[in-house]
Amino acid sequence: MTNWLKSWRRRGWLAAGAMALGVTVFGTCAAAAPPGDTRHGEEVYSLCLACHALAENRTGPRHCGLFGRRAGSVPGFAYSEAMKRSGIVWSAATLDGFLAAPSQVVPGTAMYVDVRDAKERADLIAYLEQAGRSEICKAAQSG
Repeated sequence: MTNWLKSWRRRGWLAAGAMALGVTVFGTCAAAAPPGDTRHGEEVYSLCLACHALAENRTGPRHCGLFGRRAGSVPGFAYSEAMKRSGIVWSAATLDGFLAAPSQVVPGTAMYVDVRDAKERADLIAYLEQAGRSEICKAAQSG
């Protein structure tokens, strides 16, 4: 063991430094949003099925290919002018904000249902991310 390491260990600085590093590294991870529960997210999504589906347009646009897509850009879907002009590119963060208060994020949107509970939004978003990688979505996007 080197002299500086012995010195730090003797003074208790080594433990303090390791603890500080742990707080820095793990504290950052702990501050990040916990991953959503995809099973519960699928249950939440069942409420969305009145207007949306994964692979086909209904009253609302399809959700396959949602992440990374510009809002208002699914070919053949009749979006509100507000949604077409929104400039939103769908990500977990933009979807979270939109789902919390659609008419505040995009005034004039046709979407009128919100998901106020943060945990339900996280679960729904996790489900949509997982579903976007499903065979259903792969087939819908290739066909």
